[in-house]
Amino acid sequence: MVAGATGAQDARDVGEDGPVEYVEIARAESERGELVLRERRSERAPSSLELRSNGVFVMDTLEVSTERALATAALELVDDPRAVVVGGLGLGYTMHEVLSDHRVEKCRVVEIEPALVEWMRDGTIPHGPALLADARVGVVVADIAVALAEAAPASYDLILLDVDNGPGYLVHDVNAELYRAPFLETARAVLRPGGVLVIWSADEAPELAEVLETVFGAAEGRPYDVLLQDRDEQYWLYAARVPSTA
Repeated sequence: MVAGATGAQDARDVGEDGPVEYVEIARAESERGELVLRERRSERAPSSLELRSNGVFVMDTLEVSTERALATAALELVDDPRAVVVGGLGLGYTMHEVLSDHRVEKCRVVEIEPALVEWMRDGTIPHGPALLADARVGVVVADIAVALAEAAPASYDLILLDVDNGPGYLVHDVNAELYRAPFLETARAVLRPGGVLVIWSADEAPELAEVLETVFGAAEGRPYDVLLQDRDEQYWLYAARVPSTA
């Protein structure tokens, strides 16, 4: 792993807000490839952070409604979400929304990239230290599949999976396994009766809905309309519940 702040100016563009400059803030390399955090600067708009993996856009701080919607919608599905797993740290907005719910007593965030966790802890991502200071938060640096396989059965009320842009837009090809029956069965085993698994997707994913229904007995896909940089977009949340009598 090689990681560090660079301050390199790596791109310029012209958008609706006038000239836009992209400045690299930090970069890390691992066996999964390259992770880059860069800042978008414009004279006529607030600056924002952007996270890229192997050159592919992952998320930014400009449009975070989908990350928050994932948590809000998921929390509404559970009567007593005391213990929550968030798969994928990202820039922390899903975790932030989970922590805003006073019913949550424990939030375990599983993130495979150590550098991203370090950027949150050391303030490279400015809002990171305050989020991680919450006593309810525990960050596990691991593959979400491994973390859930090692978790005790029936130990969580809610699992939020946000490691990709959905099964059709994988950050890493190996993540395809997260949308298949063996992993989903592992997730089901970790949930308590009445517990819910929620997966975020950038596009409609009927095959995912079908597999969730096979594993859980029922599943629901919900579209969410968002305005993304002045463009109308529609994202999806897929939810499946362990029966309360299980």
